Amino acid sequence: MIAVELALLLRRRRVWLCWTLLCALPALVAVMLASTGLAPPPGRGGAFLSAVVSNGQLFPAAALALVLPVFLPITVAVVAGDAVAGEASTGMLRYLLARPVGRLHLLVAKLVSVAAFVLLAVLLVTVTSYVVGVAAFGFGPDAALGGAGGITSLSGAVLSPLELAGRTAATVGYLALCMLALGAVGLFFSTLTDSPLAAALGVLAAVVTSAALQPLDAAAAIEEFLPTAHWLAWIDLYRDPVLWTDIRDGAAVQAGYVLVAFGAAWANFATKDVTS
Repeated sequence: MIAVELALLLRRRRVWLCWTLLCALPALVAVMLASTGLAPPPGRGGAFLSAVVSNGQLFPAAALALVLPVFLPITVAVVAGDAVAGEASTGMLRYLLARPVGRLHLLVAKLVSVAAFVLLAVLLVTVTSYVVGVAAFGFGPDAALGGAGGITSLSGAVLSPLELAGRTAATVGYLALCMLALGAVGLFFSTLTDSPLAAALGVLAAVVTSAALQPLDAAAAIEEFLPTAHWLAWIDLYRDPVLWTDIRDGAAVQAGYVLVAFGAAWANFATKDVTS
């Protein structure tokens, strides 16, 4: 069942469209920065954008910061919201359950499919933006002089390209976990309705609500548990030494959302009367 879901994921045009749009936005930004040379000053614009014009190896971090607030959550909401509700809206859900496939097995396959989409989305943005960034901005002044092309971290220390690659890989894993938490919430909403659009809007409403509550002093008691509260903790991976506290807390919160949301989806789906 998992193999079937993964194959179905790769055959869907909207999935490839989502990946293409996610990669296109950073590429467009790189072209505009390279053609005009007008990078935002430090402290303004997206994270790392002020530094990419001097070293294209940092552009994957800048690209992930660009797609994280809006575009990545939207694509995850669309795909996760369609997971079960899409099958119900087309009348395929009854036929899937008529086969010797348990409901838990089906939900696990759907979650794995969402996880694959999320991981591939973050990976494709990272790889594409690295290629575009290096092509547009090069490897930095040290590389031009025959050096190793070191990259200055947010703490001022110089990272080697290998160290930067390791930290970028950790960033990919962390953001994939954050988006998987959102995908699990979407899977839960997808079991509540036969409308993929309604499920996707439910996920986006959760994201908007979390982002709106975050800066409020009145919500300080629950801020640490909001789904968006730790999304930017990955930036600490680009410090030297790495500040692990927020990253560990964020990973724990996101893993908790995956478990709770998937458990809620199973509790609802296991007893749901499937009529479509």
